[in-house]
Amino acid sequence: MTQARARRPRAAASRLLALLAPLLTATALAAAAESPSGQQRAADAGRALIGTAAPPLVLTTIDGQRIDLGQLYGHKAVYLKFWATWCVPCREQMPHLEQTFRTEGADLEVIAINTGFNDTLADVRDYRQRLGLTMPIVLDDDGRLGAAFNLRVTPQHIVIGRDGRILYVGHLADAPLNEALRTARAAAPAGPAAASPAAAHAAAQPAATYYRVGDRLPELTVSTLDGSPFLLGAAGKPTVLAFLSPWCESYFADSRPHLAADCRGAREQVQARAGDGEVRWLGVASGLWASAEDLRSYREQYRVTIPLTLDESGRLFREFRVTTVPTLLLIDGRGHIVRRLTGAAAATPQGLRTLLAGAG
Repeated sequence: MTQARARRPRAAASRLLALLAPLLTATALAAAAESPSGQQRAADAGRALIGTAAPPLVLTTIDGQRIDLGQLYGHKAVYLKFWATWCVPCREQMPHLEQTFRTEGADLEVIAINTGFNDTLADVRDYRQRLGLTMPIVLDDDGRLGAAFNLRVTPQHIVIGRDGRILYVGHLADAPLNEALRTARAAAPAGPAAASPAAAHAAAQPAATYYRVGDRLPELTVSTLDGSPFLLGAAGKPTVLAFLSPWCESYFADSRPHLAADCRGAREQVQARAGDGEVRWLGVASGLWASAEDLRSYREQYRVTIPLTLDESGRLFREFRVTTVPTLLLIDGRGHIVRRLTGAAAATPQGLRTLLAGAG
């Protein structure tokens, strides 16, 4: 998220912060000077991907079109762009993506992948209509694609060469991205790179999920921000998982004030009950546009006292099928999901009372 950027050349950082100042609080601007830049986040995400065989996933667009990536490898280059309707740099880069699709489609498959994070199908369709987008759009509502390509930031560009190997991962629509697209298109067609059996199996398998009322969690242990273990399974007493994003309240303050209000309300309601010894509390922060340092800043700024964990890979968000913050989940002492509240329902005293009514 733009409020979470940092450590880029001084001039570029100044221009970016000036552009986004209306969207950011003074505190968020201060945090922007200390957090990794979007490009650095993308580079970190791509470090383990560059040169590896891209997963042979089958995608379905919001119009029902089926795209088999495995069938494209060896024949066409592929350009995937992860984005969100609320993301300022995504909006700025959309003309570049649309132009690339219209001019390079003969030998380059261009696909826009909405992250599905605080976005609905209706949001995506409305956005497409307003901007006049024509490229295929996929909604990653189960997080499977983000997991496969190590999503850490929006936008995140993935360029796959004709041999099926990942050639480039980045954040900016700049000269290195354009060069990667040229290189991917110019390479002679070749047989696709063989994915390892483990990678092929992982790409074909759905993620484990525990999100329905009544589902029982396995014995899951996560590490909190302070390094302590936290058991999510049968802990002997009820547990509330509060899914959040450290930038929700500040970044959405002007662009989507109702979402910022929901995040603020949920945080305040949880904090008001945090001393309740009858219930265990854990804040689960999305790793999208957030680092451990960002989460520490969030904890300090809002004086959050419940334990926090950073879901850097997005595993918990995927397994609990959380696509909207705030989301609150109540788990009983035997490890069963009892109740789930999302959005505005999680941001009121009545909502929290309703949630905790199942904790007895």
